[in-house]
Amino acid sequence: MAYRKVCDAQGGPLVGEVLHCSRGLDLDWDLEKEELQEPGPSIDRMQMQHVDCQRSGCSDPGPDPDPELMEPIQQSVSVSPHGRFERLQEDPNYISHFTRAPGHKGQRRLHCFVLRYFLAGAGLFILGLLIGWFAHTPTIKPLVRPSDSSDLLEELLKVIKADKINALQRSFSILSDDSEEARARYLYRQWVGLGLTDVHLSNHTVLLSLPGSTPNTITDRSSHQCFLPNGTPCDQRGPSDLSKQQFSYAAYSAVGSVQGEVVDLQYASVDDLRRAKDSLNLTNQIAVVKLGQAPLLYKLSLLSQLGFGGVLLYIDPCDVPPGRHTWHQAFRVTLDPGGDPAIADMSREAGGRLTSLLVQPISAFLAKTLLSSPSIQGDPCIPLAMPTNTERKKITLTVGNQLSYKEIYNVVGYLKGRRNPDRHVLVGSHHDSDQGGGASAIMNQLIAALTDQTKRGWVPDRTTMFCSWGGSAVGNIGSFEWGKDNSVILRSSAVAYISLNSPVRGTETLRATASPTLLQLTSDIQRRQLLSCIRGGNCPGPNVSSLQLPGDVNFFANQLAVPTMEFAFEQTKAEEATSFLSEAQFSAESPETLDPLFKFHETIAKMTAEAILRLVNDPVLPFYPLDIALDVQNKLKDKSVVSQPLLSSASSLRDHAAFFQSETMRPANDPKERDPSHVRMLNDVLRDLEKSFIIPQTPPGVYRNLLYSLPGKTPQFSILRFPHEAVLHCNVTNRAVKHNSADKEVFCHSTMNQSLSLILRAIRSAERLVCFGLDLFENYPSDAK
Repeated sequence: MAYRKVCDAQGGPLVGEVLHCSRGLDLDWDLEKEELQEPGPSIDRMQMQHVDCQRSGCSDPGPDPDPELMEPIQQSVSVSPHGRFERLQEDPNYISHFTRAPGHKGQRRLHCFVLRYFLAGAGLFILGLLIGWFAHTPTIKPLVRPSDSSDLLEELLKVIKADKINALQRSFSILSDDSEEARARYLYRQWVGLGLTDVHLSNHTVLLSLPGSTPNTITDRSSHQCFLPNGTPCDQRGPSDLSKQQFSYAAYSAVGSVQGEVVDLQYASVDDLRRAKDSLNLTNQIAVVKLGQAPLLYKLSLLSQLGFGGVLLYIDPCDVPPGRHTWHQAFRVTLDPGGDPAIADMSREAGGRLTSLLVQPISAFLAKTLLSSPSIQGDPCIPLAMPTNTERKKITLTVGNQLSYKEIYNVVGYLKGRRNPDRHVLVGSHHDSDQGGGASAIMNQLIAALTDQTKRGWVPDRTTMFCSWGGSAVGNIGSFEWGKDNSVILRSSAVAYISLNSPVRGTETLRATASPTLLQLTSDIQRRQLLSCIRGGNCPGPNVSSLQLPGDVNFFANQLAVPTMEFAFEQTKAEEATSFLSEAQFSAESPETLDPLFKFHETIAKMTAEAILRLVNDPVLPFYPLDIALDVQNKLKDKSVVSQPLLSSASSLRDHAAFFQSETMRPANDPKERDPSHVRMLNDVLRDLEKSFIIPQTPPGVYRNLLYSLPGKTPQFSILRFPHEAVLHCNVTNRAVKHNSADKEVFCHSTMNQSLSLILRAIRSAERLVCFGLDLFENYPSDAK
């Protein structure tokens, strides 16, 4: 690697000229391919040369280096952390000296009066220089020395306090108008007041699915008894039951009435469906299904193909965490995979639905009644199930949801970076009033803490985008619509997405979720913050995974393959059966009820603040390509399913990723290696690595990003799990594919091979990108000659 000299003492530019040293340096190289490098001038010399350039008027080839943000260069041997190379520093006292001859020798013999005129002219010249110097001095602002990165983090964390978050939350609670528009406009004013200089309030007109004017009902045809979704008889409902009904529905369900027999399908697995298909006529029947084990949208797609007319969803009490009472609670789900359904060819004229099924969530109490299930009292818990040879009830399900075009609002504010302002770290939450609070209060505290540091002189390297989304409750509509409008920019500018979807939804478990690129950073932050655990010595250990994330992060992780991370306190089991309970949205408890002292909110805020600081400040992004390769190999452990070329490609990706990661440590640890253009290209490779794992299509409810997995006992690519079920499903229903019987078997058994082919292509694409990153280190020194 060679360095270019900006200007010499004569004031003329030397753009593109390599600075050649006349003095010899003793160098000891471990690698034959290393190029002679002259470390840049010291900080003082850089400042001096910069002033000289300004005085002499030479051209500036780039932005002025900020000496205060540069890491100090140690005057010792520079050693790679992996021992691949070492070199001695050049003599720190080495300074290029340029002299000018004062005049011809004949001038020494001039007469005295000539000398006097010469001295007078020189005095006038010096006086002019002094006048010009003092005239420009007031325009030069004194540099404010920013803190060291560790000091900056400490200062940032000191500002984040539980009582401040509590006060911010109270300010939301006292809003006279609790509509989404009022909350969005309040956030807009708050962010401007906190110091964000570029804040935007945008709105979208979208098609929302809302509860109807009359409650949805379930009627037992034999006893003619009518029930509300929470199990209360229709004729005994009170004022509170009506408000609960407004929350307990399936957004974008089909509407109308359907009559049929109750069919107990448990978790609606393929085996459950096969058993039901073998013994019953399922056309226009009503399935009673538990949440868990598989995405809801995937289950509904199977039920629709089997000809069911309606679906009743519930959560088994045995799957509920201890201390949580959902026996008489119904809930809300959304059937919208994301975005405005009106844009996806859905309209009033088309029936206003995303499925042909009438879908309604119900309480466990009502499910027990409809299934005639025995009591679940006692320990161990007995799961709800219809006893064998029990007569199945005949019911009528009525769903009266209404479609309505409404305005939703997004608030986006920027904290601009200096060196890479076009590289964005997104921090996202929602401001839906019916999803509880806490996220917006944490967001405001983060903005206040970061802008306070900028007032003290700190300027981030990259830009932070703070985003508060609307329309999150019924399909993450706000984030999808904004993301689509800005997708061209985001594909090249988005570095990472930090989610504050629901930061405190319990107090039992601290769970961190991140894409493989950010697993190491997420784990480090969690482990460090837990040293000062809010519960003394009874601290939960690090718990990091790459599971599919719920909420607004979906668009960025699943459509754009932006590396994502989220910290959250939960109160749920980690078993496979309960893994999809987050799809159910209960009437949210207030933050004051969940966390009266706001200590859990403070912990999440501090973790998020550290993540933001690392992502916007680290010269080399804290991404770890080796973790992606290890994750891929871990998902291919079942060698009976995968092929040898797939395993070989995964092994090759790991080898190249390990070498590439060791190379990234050079500019990460050594300031002399940080040529701006080189580091920028390197960061783009790290950022784009996950994009190789986006595939065109997946089963409903499954991420297109292969690096995110579904919960299970063994790690596995999601599309390898579901093709196996698709093969079984081909034997269950004749409506699985629109082919004749001869083609159907071939189609079903080719699903696994198609999935393996997509995975192989993704791995090879990722390996090519890693090799391109390695070429940056291989070719950069020669390009600099």
